[in-house]
Amino acid sequence: MADNPPDYELADRIALTRPDQVKAIGHPLRTMILQLLHERAATVTELAEAVERPKSTVAHHVDVLTRNGLLQVVRTRKVRAIEERFYGRTARMFYMAAEPSPTGEQMPGDFNDFEVAARESGKAFEQGKLWGFIRHARISQDQASQFWDRMAQLVDEFDRMPRSGETMYGFAIGIYPTDHPTLPAAE
Repeated sequence: MADNPPDYELADRIALTRPDQVKAIGHPLRTMILQLLHERAATVTELAEAVERPKSTVAHHVDVLTRNGLLQVVRTRKVRAIEERFYGRTARMFYMAAEPSPTGEQMPGDFNDFEVAARESGKAFEQGKLWGFIRHARISQDQASQFWDRMAQLVDEFDRMPRSGETMYGFAIGIYPTDHPTLPAAE
């Protein structure tokens, strides 16, 4: 599949190994900024306009993401006497790979993607435009890991799709252990 978005070079995956990185990515506005930059690089002014927040607020959050290695300046241009910076993600996908901190600092819990998806999907549900499934299966840890690898490929495919149309669609996918009951072994 051709690499369509975004319009700059970036790594495929970066592990988040420091508590400050996980904390940075856990803020809803910073998550939205990262999502917007899947399409193309943008200036703080463009981001502020898209999220309908003050430029100073967005600049603060862009700075936090940049300091933590999640964003980078991918190009600049001169506008009158000022150099305008275009920010882009450092990777298509960020994932948690926390290691114990030598200072003993606790790694914050990762934000719950499904909580975000539930909040975002409410309006689509009300309009009859929510497509979703939930299934349960008793499988081994190895099978769950293999399934996760296949889902990660699907997420990568979704991330690389050409951007078109008027509507931004959400895509939530996951696998998780539950306390769902199981039947006893058949006799």
